[in-house]
Amino acid sequence: MKPNPHVAVVGATGAVGVEMIKTLEKRNFPVGQLTLLASARSVGKELPFQGKPVAVRELTKEAFAGIDIALFSAGGSISREFAPAAVAAGCVVVDNSSAFRMDPDVPLVVPEVNAADVAGHKGIIANPNCTTAITLMALYPLHAAFGCTHIFASTYQAVSGTGAKAIEELRQQVDQIAHGQPVTRSVYPHQIAFNVLPHVDAFLDTGYTKEEMKMENEGRKIMHHPGFRASVTCVRVPVYRAHSIAVNAAFERPASVEDALAVLRQAPGLDVIDEPAKCAYPLPLVQAEQDNCAVGRIRKDCAMDNGLCFWVSGDQLLKGAALNAVQIAEELLTI
Repeated sequence: MKPNPHVAVVGATGAVGVEMIKTLEKRNFPVGQLTLLASARSVGKELPFQGKPVAVRELTKEAFAGIDIALFSAGGSISREFAPAAVAAGCVVVDNSSAFRMDPDVPLVVPEVNAADVAGHKGIIANPNCTTAITLMALYPLHAAFGCTHIFASTYQAVSGTGAKAIEELRQQVDQIAHGQPVTRSVYPHQIAFNVLPHVDAFLDTGYTKEEMKMENEGRKIMHHPGFRASVTCVRVPVYRAHSIAVNAAFERPASVEDALAVLRQAPGLDVIDEPAKCAYPLPLVQAEQDNCAVGRIRKDCAMDNGLCFWVSGDQLLKGAALNAVQIAEELLTI
């Protein structure tokens, strides 16, 4: 990879696309040239980068000529249609959708966990599901130390995970309720303001949703742990930004709270906030717009042998999406 690559952001005007542009700038990624791609209706719109406006161009299969790295965040169908064209043009794709995550020829990467997998790419590298990435920031260090066998988890997922329209829907519903107006909805099947929905993604025949199965399937691939098991309930909550996950994890070897804290304090990209007597624990309101995830409420599980409970929060648009993608791009520069 050249030291100052030509970078494209696909889906540049979406919530994650905007964060990708900001993250490239914030982390001083050595962008030689930046191309912003989106649908025809966004063509001509300008987004700032390094103090200058960059005009959005139309996403076409011919748009990838001369581009070295393309960060995709435009949905699975767009990725399936355009990523192969980008690869054919000599571009390395970092894809934020679910389109290629479970493809055995595509690395699925959280750099703090399996950065070495980037080197095995064949043109496409997948970004994991947001809740998987945030959970593994705390779970993987504990797994490396004590050997995780399985987890039970419940997620508290912000509306940012659904996109910009969902963020606006929550804002609109809060305003409508505050002014005594009828609540309107279009993104979610029920009112999200002042409510929680135990429904993220489509339901499967098992009763689980697709989102709930991603933790197990993607976790196995990222951690290189084929025996890992996860029973998850995913819940959408009326939070604008940053996801949280309550995890009960079982381990092969005994793990004291003190030993777990020592491991977590050394983990990259993770802050330990664990002083419950002082009401200090991770909060999505605080983790919003923060690169690091945070873990707290660490305690022995009283229902499982060799079990630990913890609470982890992280910005869905950053570590759950844009930041992780840019970190993968940073790894590409070292190959």
